[in-house]
Amino acid sequence: MTATSVEKKVNGQTPGYDPRALAEAEAIRKRAEAEAEALRIKAKGEADAARALATEQAERDRLTNERTRLTNERKKIDHDAYVAKKAAEIAQAEATKERADKEAADKEAAEAKREAEQRRSERWWKWGARGIYAVGLVIAAPVQFMHFWDPHRKFLIAAPALLEGFALVLAFGAAWAVAHRRDVRPYRIGIMAGAAIAAGVNLYGGVTDVAIGLNAGLIGAIASLGGPIVLMAYEHGIAQKADGIPSGRERRAAARAKADADATREKARKEKQEADTRAADERAAREKAAEEEQARKDADREAKHPDVWEVADAVRSARGSRYVTDQIWAECWYLVTGCKTVGIRPEIEAKSRAAQAHMRTVTEAPVLGSLSLIESQKGPRTKRDPNAPDGRRNNGGTPPVRRPGQTAPYTEAAKKQAALEQTSEKDSK
Repeated sequence: MTATSVEKKVNGQTPGYDPRALAEAEAIRKRAEAEAEALRIKAKGEADAARALATEQAERDRLTNERTRLTNERKKIDHDAYVAKKAAEIAQAEATKERADKEAADKEAAEAKREAEQRRSERWWKWGARGIYAVGLVIAAPVQFMHFWDPHRKFLIAAPALLEGFALVLAFGAAWAVAHRRDVRPYRIGIMAGAAIAAGVNLYGGVTDVAIGLNAGLIGAIASLGGPIVLMAYEHGIAQKADGIPSGRERRAAARAKADADATREKARKEKQEADTRAADERAAREKAAEEEQARKDADREAKHPDVWEVADAVRSARGSRYVTDQIWAECWYLVTGCKTVGIRPEIEAKSRAAQAHMRTVTEAPVLGSLSLIESQKGPRTKRDPNAPDGRRNNGGTPPVRRPGQTAPYTEAAKKQAALEQTSEKDSK
């Protein structure tokens, strides 16, 4: 760069070449270039910082939007799952209700069918028994009429009606006793006695009277016995049903149900016994492990901290405790060492506090010497209005006079640094 002369007017005169003025001008130019470069670097840094901040803000916004989207999706999924769960619960409840209603309807239909079958079988049983009795009368009565017929004693013709009617009337009496919940045994004894007498008469007539014959007498005896026996069996079943006496099938079913219930109870008892045994074994194992761990703690504490252990063992004995518990150990540690934190002694606390103080000194103390300078000891300057007139254009290049308040104030860091440097200089002197 070619050097140019700096013209300077003093009292209206232009002096000649002045090297000092030229050097000052060069220094001003370099300082201006340095300031411009600093401003450029600062502007670039601010632009980079703004761009980085914008990028970071955009990334934060993206992450926020992503989190919001994921949260909304999770809420939607949770809502859909909740709706699906409720729908499944409602469907399950409806299916359970339908199944219960169907089972109840099936049970009611089966019960109705069973009752209808019972009525039908009872009706057939009743009329079958009465029919057998009537057929027996039809067979037995003529045999007895032939046996008792005597032209000289015609009144004996009523004997068959007496013998057969005796059993029939007693059968009616047994039915009455069943209906009125009375003792039916005397009626049954009477029926069998009358039937036996009529059968004996029929058999005797068949054996002694050739006109009747053995076959007719035998079948007549069977008819005299069979009809009352069948009718008595029918009345016996009706009486048992009225009295609530279970049948053999019901007794066998009850016995099987009782055996199944006993087996279930025995199985449950054995399972409970096995579970209790396992629980006792686990409890014993836990107690053994706890005792081993307590023994390990006691041995370790007694070996490593005998002073605290002596006091803790004394406190344990005084309180009647089986072991030195963690609470007793913490109390005795505080009594012996003065530290509330178990494991910390005074010498450890002293070293820790010294290290903390040294770290605070290193991190908080100001930097002295040549490395103590920062980018600027002045605070931020007030931006000048670009439209404001430049006071140096019309005064011959002489800088304007500074007024109070125009100089930027020193920063707090610069003030502290200056005070520390002054103090250090006084101490060195």
